[in-house]
Amino acid sequence: MAEASQSITVTERVARMSRDLKLFIAASLAMGVAYSIVDSTFNNFLNERFPITPFQRSFLEFPRELPGVLCVFVTALLWFLCSRRLGVVAMLLGVLGTLAIGFISQTYAIMTVCLFIYSMGMHLFLPASASIGMELAEEGKSGQRLGQLNAVRNAATILGSFLVFLCFRYFGLTFQHTFTVSALAFAVAAIFLFAMKQGQVSRPALFFKLQKEYRLYYILAVLYGSRKQLFITFAPWVLVTVFHQPTQILATLMTIGGIIGILFQPFLGRMIDHFGERVVLVAEAILLVLVCFGYGFSRSWFSESAGFFIVCGCFLLDQMLMSVNMARSTYMKKIALDPSHVQPALTAAVTIDHIFSIAVALIGGAIWNAFGFQYVFLLGGVIALLNFAAALQIHLPTVS
Repeated sequence: MAEASQSITVTERVARMSRDLKLFIAASLAMGVAYSIVDSTFNNFLNERFPITPFQRSFLEFPRELPGVLCVFVTALLWFLCSRRLGVVAMLLGVLGTLAIGFISQTYAIMTVCLFIYSMGMHLFLPASASIGMELAEEGKSGQRLGQLNAVRNAATILGSFLVFLCFRYFGLTFQHTFTVSALAFAVAAIFLFAMKQGQVSRPALFFKLQKEYRLYYILAVLYGSRKQLFITFAPWVLVTVFHQPTQILATLMTIGGIIGILFQPFLGRMIDHFGERVVLVAEAILLVLVCFGYGFSRSWFSESAGFFIVCGCFLLDQMLMSVNMARSTYMKKIALDPSHVQPALTAAVTIDHIFSIAVALIGGAIWNAFGFQYVFLLGGVIALLNFAAALQIHLPTVS
């Protein structure tokens, strides 16, 4: 009876959702599967198709992250599109980019162009996604809504990573097959987003204006972008090149992280609403220091097998902590002088943080080549400490 009652409660909760929320959840599932497939295969695709050095791998972050720098300009050019229609454009770029990576990347140079197209779609969707999520939230429950939507994407991550695991382990499929499946998932997400009602359109000038009242938010975005880049670029590269792990291991870790995230994301959203952004971001910074030391020195301090498991644990914790970025989005919403400032500020933050994240990727690659991967994560520890200091400057009343 209890199970039936719980089932009815969940059914009723879904029934009470607005049509747009249901469509966005469906789009988030499809989009999450698409991104998960690419994330689970791309590093091994690079390693097998284009034998490259750690510095070449880090240099590849330039075309990958350049769209983040250009994001504010491209979004301003598309000012006549609301965040939901902008999401459609982003998904279509995802379709084009993944198919191009899989089928026409015959040389390293061509592959970088294809990666740029794919990445442009991804970066256009980052601020649009947060903006849509908060638009669909009840007053005072933005963190909870973003947490729920991130949990949906984690479920999609599980599905996408599991598909990759099955494809490579048992069915002998190729990278072209998996990139095709990813493109189809992006196309489905575009259809669901297009079916949503149009939202508010922001004036073009707002995308180019940096308000001094949002200074701390921009600083937090810079530090997040720098820290995020270490995870995206060098954490998987440690597993692939230092511990020599195959595609299945990264896919498995993504799957496990997705399972954990289904429970963690809504919990994190409630913690943001209840304790406030300051507490959550300070806790994130402290944990990041430990993660960076785990990545950099577990292989030196412990046996090979123990070091591998510690790095896997750091990978999972790091994957969870990436979600704390929703606290920066809700912080921006709380300090916004006008609701129309939210999406332009989120978009501007993506551009600002990517200027620094590209620099971190290039500097990190040079440090890896010159001194070893351990020192890359020492740099990450310094960034985490700066993030700790910045988070302490947040002063907002606790939301009960």
